[in-house]
Amino acid sequence: MFCQSLAVARVFHGAHPEDVSAFVNRHIGRHSLELLGEENRASSLSFREFAGFGLSEVSYGNHVRVKSPALEAVYHLQIVTRGQCLWQNRNDRLMIRRGQALMVNPDEQIDLEYSTDCEKLIIKIPEPVLNSARAATTGRIPDDGIRFVRSPVDLRLCPALTNILGAVFSELEECGNNDVSLVSGPYREIILKKLLTVFPSNWSETDPALTKTPAMDRIIRYIDENLKRDIGMEELSGISNMSIRSIYNAFARAFDTTPKCYVKHRKLRQLREDLQAGQYRNVTEIALDYGFSHLGRFSSDYRKLFGELPSETLRMAG
Repeated sequence: MFCQSLAVARVFHGAHPEDVSAFVNRHIGRHSLELLGEENRASSLSFREFAGFGLSEVSYGNHVRVKSPALEAVYHLQIVTRGQCLWQNRNDRLMIRRGQALMVNPDEQIDLEYSTDCEKLIIKIPEPVLNSARAATTGRIPDDGIRFVRSPVDLRLCPALTNILGAVFSELEECGNNDVSLVSGPYREIILKKLLTVFPSNWSETDPALTKTPAMDRIIRYIDENLKRDIGMEELSGISNMSIRSIYNAFARAFDTTPKCYVKHRKLRQLREDLQAGQYRNVTEIALDYGFSHLGRFSSDYRKLFGELPSETLRMAG
């Protein structure tokens, strides 16, 4: 996955880990580096800027520990492309393996242990860039900013995100040192939107400015309180005193979708939270509980929304 993706932007090869660490401190994120095993001059690093992002491929070539009190106003998308990386936080330990990815938030303490063969693709995303993304500005940004859940995602089950990142690296390889600004904007919007939909966070697609009317507030609350039921348009019309046509228009303005699709997505998102919390023993049980009787279509819709099968979510929840 992403093998030699930034080979045209090689900065170090066969270097001392402290040399790579110094570059990372200047361009990627402040940290301290501790060698845990034998010292080898086997570190490598590639770096390229694209669409307001910092793209880097890092391998220390040593068993090392990387610590940081917090990233400053940036997010990191960290993808393990080889080896493994252990995330430690007090009593929590989270192993991230090849093909898995994690979003790191601003102001979040970092304590990572890299295996000797660990290689990472790190995409540095300034906080204002993510908050200004079209997907985010049409949704609800919490007062304390968008914060991602510390939960690894298997990118082999997220082909859309994997393919768009692969396309970016192909563009960089073809352009070499030439200007890529003409194509960077559209790529940036797509990547940011995928990050917000693939990685669990406190972000919501709901636009509060468009749902503050008492009638819409009653509808949204009613839907959330009855997610395991089959909710009909007549019910929504009755509890809101709105005509069915007005409800369709309101959902089109607020969510750019139909009431039926909104309800289905709310069901799927709550169902996913229940799976992650370990509240169900198997996928069939939870699907039927939320009213999804066609299991094949349910799995397909779930994968389109979250980039993984419900069975994978259940497995990763332990």
